[in-house]
Amino acid sequence: MNTQQAITVLGATGSIGVNTLDVISRNSDRYSVHALTANRDVERLFRQCLTHRPQYAVMADADAADRLRGRLHDSAPDIEVLGGAGALVDVAGMDEVDCVMAGIVGAAGLLPTLEAARKGKRVLLANKEALVMSGELFMQQAQAGGAVLLPVDSEHNAIFQCMPHGYVPGAGRPAGVDRILLTASGGPFRTTALDQLSKVTPAQACAHPNWDMGRKISVDSATMMNKGLEVIEACWLFSLPGSGVQVMIHPQSVVHSMVQYRDGSVLAQLGNPDMRTPIAHSLAWPERIDAGVDALDMFKVGRLEFDVPDENRFPCLRLAQEALSAGGTASAILNAANEVAVQAFLDECIAFTAIAEIIESTLAKITSRDADSFEVILEDDALARVCAVELVAAQAGHRMYT
Repeated sequence: MNTQQAITVLGATGSIGVNTLDVISRNSDRYSVHALTANRDVERLFRQCLTHRPQYAVMADADAADRLRGRLHDSAPDIEVLGGAGALVDVAGMDEVDCVMAGIVGAAGLLPTLEAARKGKRVLLANKEALVMSGELFMQQAQAGGAVLLPVDSEHNAIFQCMPHGYVPGAGRPAGVDRILLTASGGPFRTTALDQLSKVTPAQACAHPNWDMGRKISVDSATMMNKGLEVIEACWLFSLPGSGVQVMIHPQSVVHSMVQYRDGSVLAQLGNPDMRTPIAHSLAWPERIDAGVDALDMFKVGRLEFDVPDENRFPCLRLAQEALSAGGTASAILNAANEVAVQAFLDECIAFTAIAEIIESTLAKITSRDADSFEVILEDDALARVCAVELVAAQAGHRMYT
C-alpha cells in the first residue's frame, strides 16, 4: 500500500517551490510529487521534472508549455505537460492530490489556491494574496470544502506554532490570546537616510539582509508592504481584528513572531531564517520531519532587538492597515496597485518611493465595494491595475504594460 502523500507544488520554480522540493527530497518515503507548475521558467521546471518525475507539469504561459513539452518529449515522455491558467486550477484540485503548496506569488495564485481549498486539500498557504484579496470568502470556501489551511509564511507559521494546543487556522479567535506580535526585519533600508530612499536601485532593494527570496517579495519587504499584507492575512487566519496584530521591527530575523496571552505571558517561535523550517512544519503537521536546517545557536545570535516601525520610512505599512480597516475590496485594490508599482520599480521606470505614492493614489481613485463575490473582487483588482498603470505611465513619462 502506498502511504506517500501526493503533492502539487504551485510555483515550483520560485524560492518557496525550490525549498519545498528540497524538503520533499529529504523525506521521499513520505511524499511524492504529483504536479509541478511554473509561469515561464522552462529550463528550471524541465530540470525539476527530471529530478522529481511528476505526473503533470504545467506552464501558465501557453508558449512556454509548448517549449517544455518539446524538451520533455525524449527525456521524460511520461510527464503530461499542460498550459494556461486553467491548468493551474486543474492540478490543484485533482482527486489524487493530498496536499497543495500554494507558492505562486501575487493575485495569479488566487484561483488555483481557492480550488485546492474548495476540494478539501491540505493547503500550505505561502500565497498571502489569496487571503488579502478575498479573506472572508476564501475562509468560507475552505471551511465548506473541509480544507486544512496551514500557513507557510515564516511569521504566520510561527504564530500558528505558538497558538493553544489543538487550534487550527480558521477555527475562530483562539482562547486566551490577547494579540499577535508580528516581527519584521525592516529590510535593507531600515537605517538608510530618508532623503536617499528615492535613489535606491532594484538590486539594492532585492538584497535582503537575512532572507533569500524572489524579487517581488524582496521589494515588498523593503517597503514593508509584505508586512502590511501579512497583517491582513493574520487577521483572517486567526480571527483577530487589525488592532489585535502589532508589527515589531526585529532586525535579526530570529524570532519569527510571538503570541501574547491574557495572563501576560508571551510565546515566541525562534529559528534560523530558512523557509524550509515552516515548509517542513506545514507538510508534516502535527509531526516534525527533517528540514535540512541547522539548529539555532543562541550563543551566536548574541542579542535580540525590537523596535517600532517608522511610518515615514514605511508608508506602505500604513496603507495596508488603512485598507484592512476600510474592508470590502480595498485590500484587493491595494494588492493590485502594489503589484503594478513594484514591477514598474523593478523595470526601473519609477523610483522606490513612488511605489507607495502609486498605491495611495490608486486607493483614492478606486472606490472599494463589498467583497461579496469573487467576480466583484477580480473586477476591482482589474480596475486597480488599469489605474496604477496609468499612474506609472504619468510618472515614467511613457505608457507601460499596455
